[in-house]
Amino acid sequence: MLRVSLLALVLAASPLRAAEPADLRAEATRALKAAATYYRTKVASHGGYVYYYTPDLKQRWGEGAATADTLFVQPPGTPTVGMAYLKAFAATGDTYYRDAARETAEALVYGQLQSGGWTQTIHFEKVNRMGKYRNGKGGNWNVSSLDDDQTQAALVMLMRADRALDFKDRAIHEAAAYGLDALLKAQFRSGGFPQVWAKPVEDFAPKRASFPEYDWKTGGRVKNYWDYPTLNDGLAGTVTDALIEAHETYKEAKYKDALAKLGDFLILAQMPDPQPGWCQQYSHAMVPIWARKFEPAAITGWESQDAMRTLVRIARYTGEKKYLDPLPKALAYFNKALLPDGKVARFYELKTNKPLYMNARYELTYDDSAAPGHYGWKQPAGFKQIEKDYDDAKAGKPPAPKARPVKELEAEVRRIVKELDAQGRWVSTYAGEWLVGQPKFAAGFEYLSSATFAKNVEAVSAYLEATK
Repeated sequence: MLRVSLLALVLAASPLRAAEPADLRAEATRALKAAATYYRTKVASHGGYVYYYTPDLKQRWGEGAATADTLFVQPPGTPTVGMAYLKAFAATGDTYYRDAARETAEALVYGQLQSGGWTQTIHFEKVNRMGKYRNGKGGNWNVSSLDDDQTQAALVMLMRADRALDFKDRAIHEAAAYGLDALLKAQFRSGGFPQVWAKPVEDFAPKRASFPEYDWKTGGRVKNYWDYPTLNDGLAGTVTDALIEAHETYKEAKYKDALAKLGDFLILAQMPDPQPGWCQQYSHAMVPIWARKFEPAAITGWESQDAMRTLVRIARYTGEKKYLDPLPKALAYFNKALLPDGKVARFYELKTNKPLYMNARYELTYDDSAAPGHYGWKQPAGFKQIEKDYDDAKAGKPPAPKARPVKELEAEVRRIVKELDAQGRWVSTYAGEWLVGQPKFAAGFEYLSSATFAKNVEAVSAYLEATK
């Protein structure tokens, strides 16, 4: 496919301009509008998005094939694109981006469940297990999900849209308030959250985590594990995002109180010596239990890092240093548990602390050579950064600024502008990279990616913001 960059077209059309140094800020502004216009007018369906598209837009995928009447809530779907539009609006003041974000927010409002949250998808056509939408449309599936940042991302997007619209869009404002109220009702008295909910959760007394007395290899398999307290797939961090966003947006103490309760749960959920880490899943008695067939009752290296990062954030946001207390023990433990390659195992066996895997038949093993490829059995270890953040928080130092240096942004924006084609698209070519929720395409396969679109829009927006 022949591609001509937007920058090249502009320069070719203006000989006078071609003789001058390129004005990157002006080119970035034009590229941003071209990309957003294409994605909003050509790619969007019902105001929302999926993960990937063929360049001719005839095929689309989220976690599997999708139709034009199916949107994905789970990132990098609809909320991810909507929040990118809002960053473009904040950087430029151009209401085109705010209007695009409003359309995306309206798609999320349409797909909000009566139980207050969202599930992975929003359907505008009848399908099996269709959501029971708050607007009275849809089917009977009324299970709101915190799995993989589904409800959390939708709420954050709606809150940011609500703020950008000066709280004047009634439907968006009410959907955000309704969803946040449901989220608070889904919090256990201990401060933890289930993976899903259909109604306010049952109550149980807070307890400290302990090792199970049963044989964890054969016991602790609960069919409805999703109703119990979980930290799976970074839930603590993404719920924290939503609660902090809610408190900063609406200034209501109940959101900060819920955040503190979540911190209290993370303190309770830390396992005792000799393995002072965290688990993916707990029973109401606060002992580790199984989740999916490849998620045993075990100490987890991935979710423990999320728990530690979350505790630092909660300590900083609330001003309560008690939330830092679990970290020294946890850091010392995991620094000794690192794998020879410097990574951390997703699972460590209870009591023995041996790295734990499964084979292709989903049988427990200490050998990772035949582990199924769909799951991250080994994960990057971020303990050095966590320790630095802990030290800074304990000393009362603010978090490091998130703004990237202008020079770094400039180099990235030059590449982004150059890669934009004449239609306003960033076309990716598959080269074996991991794509969330999607089986591997054939090498050389061309596709459009909502994650790439959002990342590039955010980078250009950050550059324009920094160079105002």
